[in-house]
This record gives sequence, structure tokens and C-alpha cells, in this order.
Amino acid sequence: MIEIGSRAPAFTLKDQSGTPHRLSSYAGKYVVLYFYPKDDTSGCTKQACAFRDDKRKFSRAGAVVLGVSPQGEPSKAKFAAKYELNFPVLADDDASVCTKYGVWQEKSMYGRKYMGVVRTTYLIDPAGTVVQRWDKVKVGDHAEAVLEFIKAR
Repeated sequence: MIEIGSRAPAFTLKDQSGTPHRLSSYAGKYVVLYFYPKDDTSGCTKQACAFRDDKRKFSRAGAVVLGVSPQGEPSKAKFAAKYELNFPVLADDDASVCTKYGVWQEKSMYGRKYMGVVRTTYLIDPAGTVVQRWDKVKVGDHAEAVLEFIKAR
């Protein structure tokens, strides 16, 4: 995991439209970088829709929202279209960015171990420093909690 106060690792990933996004392109803004396990699953959909619904509030607070998971661009396109997502969802096909950010971890379900994304959100400040990290996120009121944290800064 990236520690608070550390520089956020650089990356370039393509979104649901095939457009590349570089972290450095968002210099001067807060970046809400949230990692989620899988497109179009119940928890991930709830989380994405909460960020979608609060997009204007995040914009007014000087922040952009970027979602990242290991599914490819076709999955991202379908997910974004189905739920009318109004922010980039980024395809980390090889989980390299998930690994850089420490969210690609061993998980266990029904006694079976496998590698996957542990739901985590990083807040990166306009200078590119990690200023907050939410681990093992519960999706309920998470988007609102992130927004409140930004407003309090």
C-alpha cells in the first residue's frame, strides 16, 4: 500500500472509450483514485453510481474521480454505458497499477485463495501526494465521506 505523505505512483491507463489517462494530466486537482474488484457487480456498481451521482460536487471541490479495476476496455465500456457513468473507469488489464498501489492481494472465498483487488481509495492532492487512503472500503456512504474529507482540507 502507498503510505500517506508519499508521492503517488505514475500511471497511464485507458478508459471505457479507449482514451489514455495519465495521473500527471490531473496535476493541480485532487484525484480520487478508487480501486474496485469487478465491473457490474453489486458492490462495485453501488460505489460507481454514488461517485456518478456526486460528480458535480466533486468537480466543485476541485476533484476528479477515476475508477480502476483489472477488467479490459470492452468490460469498462459496457459497465459505463449501462450505468451512465460520467467519469473515467480505467482498464488495468494486467493489474500492474493495482500492484503498484498495493491493492492486488491474495483473497479468500469459500476456502479458495486467489489474487484480486482489495477495495481501496486513494486521495491524491494537486501536487501528486497521497493525502488519505481508505482501506477495505464499505461502499455505503463512502463517496460522501471522501467528498467531506476534501471539503475539510
